[in-house]
Amino acid sequence: MPVNTVFSWFIRKRLHQIALFRQYPNEVQREVLQNHLAALAKTQFGREHGIHKDTTPEAYRQQVPLRDYNSLKPWIIRVREGEADVLWPGQVKWHAKSSGTTSDKSKIIPVTEDALEKCHYKGGKDLLAMYVDAVPKARLYGGRHLIVGGTGRTEEADNGALTGDLSAIIIGNLPWWCEWRRTPARSIALLSDWEEKIERMAATTIEQDVRIIAGVPSWTQVLLERILEISGKNHLGEVWPHLQMYMHGGVSFAPYREAFDRMMPPGIHTIETYNASEGFFGIQDRLGADDMLLMLDYGIHYEFIPFSADFDLDSQPFAQTIGLSEVEVDVDYALVISTNGGLHRYVIGDLIRFTCTRPYRIRVTGRTRSYLNLAGEELMVGDAERALAKTGRQFGVEFRNWTACAVRSSPNEEAIGRHIWAIEASTVSGELPKADLFSAALDRNLRKVNSDYDAKRTQDLVLLPPALDWYPQGTFERVLRGKGKLGGQNKVPRLSMADKWLREVQEAHRMMQDADSKASAL
Repeated sequence: MPVNTVFSWFIRKRLHQIALFRQYPNEVQREVLQNHLAALAKTQFGREHGIHKDTTPEAYRQQVPLRDYNSLKPWIIRVREGEADVLWPGQVKWHAKSSGTTSDKSKIIPVTEDALEKCHYKGGKDLLAMYVDAVPKARLYGGRHLIVGGTGRTEEADNGALTGDLSAIIIGNLPWWCEWRRTPARSIALLSDWEEKIERMAATTIEQDVRIIAGVPSWTQVLLERILEISGKNHLGEVWPHLQMYMHGGVSFAPYREAFDRMMPPGIHTIETYNASEGFFGIQDRLGADDMLLMLDYGIHYEFIPFSADFDLDSQPFAQTIGLSEVEVDVDYALVISTNGGLHRYVIGDLIRFTCTRPYRIRVTGRTRSYLNLAGEELMVGDAERALAKTGRQFGVEFRNWTACAVRSSPNEEAIGRHIWAIEASTVSGELPKADLFSAALDRNLRKVNSDYDAKRTQDLVLLPPALDWYPQGTFERVLRGKGKLGGQNKVPRLSMADKWLREVQEAHRMMQDADSKASAL
């Protein structure tokens, strides 16, 4: 039976199921939790917390504290050592390295068969199903699907457990109908040397009929620019005439949109997803939208904590959460998940904001530990990204990478402090605007998108204007390379109350300048 025929049958069936959870979201989530508790009751974690198959949602919240990775880590170590029935029934074969943005150390997230099949793969299939439903004439399976995944192969432990990037786990276990069309070959896709990988990906895919591109915007941009450089073409439509879709996630697309608009052919569809090592959560279900449908039947139960900057999980392990039926639009919530990967009331560290409740659609607005709040301005990543993207459009600036931190004032300044931005960017003309002009415009746009920031910036009384420095291409890559986090899902922390990342960027820039000076002297 032809693949397109099989896929058409799947689409019709799956769209009906999606329509059901749109119509009955709370009922679907109750069923997900019931199934979760029934599985949890069979585990060591469940027995220690008094969970059985008839445990009520209220009892679950009372008996199982909220946890982040550090507090769940002792249980995860037992899973990695090969113990069965610890966090989820059975043994766990795969473990995903999750880079995160707030720590230099990787988290190790268990990936069960249920999580892989009923969550991660289901998300990928649903994205294609909803896209084909929106674009009936799409012919995605006539060509190749270019996947810009993480670096590194899975590593096998003595007990047979495999650890690696989630993308490596997914690529290593793809069903035949997906592997059939994926490019590049596994031997290239899983290369650990990111720079070699870029060159070989470009060389092997440039002559193929690529119709879908998937990957984190920052690293995908590097690959696509290299392909245009090699080919001498003006945009990717000249390289791949049948290119239809770019699907992305991991970081906000807004600061990268100008660069992708320049590289992509007219009419290309960009589709956003919200997925992580911990699970697959959301898919942009409408072409041209800036929000995502919250996927409710992936074996993940959701809770939400109305977020404030003073929230402290360590001192509030039983903090009040609300369910899906209680959420409101335009409120930042810390996301709490219970998953078929063995995470129970897990605070993933992301902040989301509902844009709609019929159906439930969301935007990712930042991280619980990634914001700027010197004087009560509570600047979250989502607002920062929107202001930065708007300012970039005003000046024709394309962004490669950026970070910002909060710095307290010197003793002779009355205001509390200011925000310092470090940005790696370019323009088509090759000449960046003066940093002070750009930072002034960025300040104005920040004041428009965030009322708290606007209030604190009044007359420079408590918060001084932001400062900004441009950095040459390759600066942020040098920092990531030094951390062993080059490529793939590795991300730069966007906002931080500490200046650690800023200092590392400054040091990388100084070393690059020193190297250039030595080369010139020779």
